[in-house]
Amino acid sequence: MKKPILLLFGVLFFLEGFAQDFTVNKAQIDIYINSEGYFDVVEDYDLTFIAYKHGIFRDIRTQYDLLTAEGKQEKRKIKIRKVEVPDHKFEVDLDFVQKLTNNLQIKIGDEDVTVIGPQHYQIKYRVYNAFLFEKEQIRFYWNVKPDGWYAAFQQIDFTVHLPENVDVDLDGFFVYSGFLGDTSISKEFEVEYLDGVFTAKSHKNFLSGPGQSVTVLLNLPLGSVKEIKPWWPFWTDYGWTLILGALLFIFYLIWNRYGKDDRVVATTSYFPPSGVDPAMAGFLIDDSADTPDLISLIPYWGSRGIIKMEQIPKKGWFGKDDTKLTRLRPLPVDAPKYEETIYRGLFGIGASTSEKEVLVSSLKDTFYTTMSTAKMILKDQAQIYYDAQAKKMQTRTIVGVLLLGVFLFFVFLFFWGLWAALAVVPIAIFLLFMTVHMVKKNSKGNDVFSELKGFKNFIKIAEENKLKMLLQDSPSYFETTMGYALAFGLFDQWAKKFEALNIQPPSWYTSSAGAFTMHNFTNSFSDSISSAQSTMVSSPSSSGSSGGGGSSGGGFGGGGGGSW
Repeated sequence: MKKPILLLFGVLFFLEGFAQDFTVNKAQIDIYINSEGYFDVVEDYDLTFIAYKHGIFRDIRTQYDLLTAEGKQEKRKIKIRKVEVPDHKFEVDLDFVQKLTNNLQIKIGDEDVTVIGPQHYQIKYRVYNAFLFEKEQIRFYWNVKPDGWYAAFQQIDFTVHLPENVDVDLDGFFVYSGFLGDTSISKEFEVEYLDGVFTAKSHKNFLSGPGQSVTVLLNLPLGSVKEIKPWWPFWTDYGWTLILGALLFIFYLIWNRYGKDDRVVATTSYFPPSGVDPAMAGFLIDDSADTPDLISLIPYWGSRGIIKMEQIPKKGWFGKDDTKLTRLRPLPVDAPKYEETIYRGLFGIGASTSEKEVLVSSLKDTFYTTMSTAKMILKDQAQIYYDAQAKKMQTRTIVGVLLLGVFLFFVFLFFWGLWAALAVVPIAIFLLFMTVHMVKKNSKGNDVFSELKGFKNFIKIAEENKLKMLLQDSPSYFETTMGYALAFGLFDQWAKKFEALNIQPPSWYTSSAGAFTMHNFTNSFSDSISSAQSTMVSSPSSSGSSGGGGSSGGGFGGGGGGSW
C-alpha cells in the first residue's frame, strides 16, 4: 500500500514542479488536411490559472532530423504561416526568425493586463512541408499535444479531417501517448471514423503532464496529398551560392576593364628611370606603398651625400646593435613631399645645415605615425602615373560592395537562413580587399613601369662581366642602385653580385665590425636596415582589460507551451 501512495505523491510533485500555475481542463485540436500539400490546425484550450498571469505561449518546433523509409538521414524544416489568435493580443516570430531558429513561438496576452481563473484561447495556423512521402503511402505524423507543455492536460479531444474524395479506414490511424519514444498504441483514447473525419476522445480520468505527448499517425494513399516540390531544388537550397558566384564574376568584369593593367613589355634597362626615386619605384612596381619603399630612401640619400649611416655595436651582454643616422645637408628644394616627411621625421624641422645625429633606437614607438603619413603622401603623389577613371571606379566599387553586402545579408537571411547570410561576410571582405588591385596605370605609368620591370629583371640576372663594364663607366653604380634593389626586396641578391668585383663599400656607411669589405658591408647594412625598418614601424602595444512505426512525441509539431 505504501508504494502506490508514494508513486502518486511523486507524480503530483513532478507535475507541480513543472506546471506554471495553470491546468488545461480541456484541449480540442482540429486538423484539416488539404490536398494541395498543407494542413490547417485549430487549437482550443480551456484552462484555469491559479495565479495572476498575462497569458500563455505556444512553442512549435520547426527543425527535424528524420530517418526516411529508405534509411537516409534528412533535415526537414516545416513552415508555419497564417497564425491567428482571435480575441487576444499576440506576438509571433517573423518568417526570417523562423529560418534562423528551430522553434516558432506564439505569445498570447497583454503585458499590461493579468488574468486569473478560467480562460479560453484559440490558436489557428497553417503548416507546410510536414508530410512524409514514401513509396507506398503518405504519412501524416503530428504531435497533437507535444511534450513541452508546462501544464497538466485533463482532457484532449482531436479530429483529423481528410481531403475531399479521400477515404481511409481505422486500420491506417494510430494514436500514441505517454513519454517520448513509447511505441505502444495508446489505450487512453476512443477513436471513431465517419465521413472522412477521424475523431479521438480521451477517456475519463485521462491525465497528460509535462514531458508526455499525444501523437497521431495517419497513413494516406498515394496521390491524396500533393507534394510541394520546388521547381528547381538546387535554387531552393543553394541559390545563394549562384548569387555569390555572379557577384564574383561581375567584380572580375569590372576589374578586367578598369583595374587590369595594359600588357607592358619589360624594356631592357641597366638604370632606373630618370626622375624616379627608389620609394616611387617601389610603389609603382607593386601598386602599394610599403615600408621598404620608404626605407630605401636611406641609401638613396647616402649615395647623394645627404646623410651618413653608422652601425654601433652592442654594449654589454644584453645590449643590442644600434644605428646612427647623421644629417650632412638639407634635401634638395624640389624633393618630393614624402621624402621631406621622412627627412623631417628623422632630423626635425629647420634650415640648419649643421650635422645632426639620431639613433634609430630612439624612434621606437614614435616614428610609426610619420611612416604612415609618408605612405599616404607617396600613394597620393604616385597618382600621376594612374588612370583617374580607374580610381573613380575603385571608389564606386567599394561603396557598391558595402551596400550590396548588407542587402544580400538580409536577403539571404530571409530566404536561405543564417549560414547563407554569414557566407556574404567573407565574400564581401575578400572583394573589399581585392579593390586594392583595381588600379590601372596610364600611358606615362606604363612607360615608367616598362623600364622598372626591365631594371628589376636585370638586378635578378645581371652577370659579372656586365657589372664590370657598368662600373668602369660609373664607379658609383652600386651606390646609386642599391636603394632600388632594397625597394624591390632584392638587396642581398644584388649586393652579393658585387662582392667579387673588388669595389669599395659606400663611404657614407661605416661600422666598427672588423675589416670593412663588401661582404662585411652587405651583412652589416642588411642587419642595420632590417632593424631600422622594424623600429620605424613599431607602435605602443595596447593594454588589455583586466513511428504503425510511430511513437509518442515522434512526429512533427514538437514543442509545447506555458504561461507568462
